[in-house]
Amino acid sequence: LTSHRAPAGAPPSPPGGGHRPLNLGAQPGGAQPTGPLPPNVGLVIAVASGKGGVGKSTTAVNLAVGLGLEGLRVGLLDADVHGPSLPRMMGMDSQPEVRDGRLQPLHGHGITAMSIGMLVEETKAMIWRGPMVMGAIGQLLSDVDWGELDVLVVDMPPGTGDAQLTLAQKTALAGAVIVSTPQDIALLDARRGVAMFEKMRVPVLGIVENMSYFCCPNCNHRTELFGHGGARAEAEKTGVPFLGEIPLLADIRASGDNGAPIVISAPDSPAGKAYRTLAHTVGGALRRLLDKKQAK
Repeated sequence: LTSHRAPAGAPPSPPGGGHRPLNLGAQPGGAQPTGPLPPNVGLVIAVASGKGGVGKSTTAVNLAVGLGLEGLRVGLLDADVHGPSLPRMMGMDSQPEVRDGRLQPLHGHGITAMSIGMLVEETKAMIWRGPMVMGAIGQLLSDVDWGELDVLVVDMPPGTGDAQLTLAQKTALAGAVIVSTPQDIALLDARRGVAMFEKMRVPVLGIVENMSYFCCPNCNHRTELFGHGGARAEAEKTGVPFLGEIPLLADIRASGDNGAPIVISAPDSPAGKAYRTLAHTVGGALRRLLDKKQAK
């Protein structure tokens, strides 16, 4: 896994032993979403972000549980191998069983879930190289007994690297949801995320603006800490749907720490309603994809 031998037919290195110039325009070979779906899974979608710290995992968990509340059979796969947060956010602290050589995912809040964090200690660092991460994602897709699902939601690690390419190569992605905050520096990375999925021929279901605004719990004064409306403008600029705004609220943080997604613990709160609206919008798009797939 650590060999750096030149592949057969590779051009020789430049004189003096220097490196060949990077081909920044190269397309990821074979990254088209043509791989097989996990058995009995209708659709696979990714929740992604161009950078960390934008609330992608919180959005993925509440979206998946919200889709379950919309009547879909949902699985949630935590593919963020280096920083798995699904077990804490879903309140799952037991290890999955193995039956007939296949991992049995855990069930909670109306959905099925699996994470590498369920197999290792919470405080253990996952010091893995890229090939090990790619292998783990492949196994979580193929060696887990997901059962009958309408949609498998994959919480991707941040960025545009090995994990994203592996997922696109291992399975046929039906779409991707991009999570961003409103400020320009986050939108730059969100733009790269949209471009990455477009290069891999994966439809972008839309962009979510997380931490869109903050409402003071005492006086209800609204403050736009990171600006506002940037994700909507970026969605219009890139020609992808805008999926909605999620406020920055202490209740969202507390619900994740307590293992109860806010769409379950406080469905009538502003945050709960925002995530339910997001799930309703995405769920409608997924039902249309499922209907189209069944009609073929």
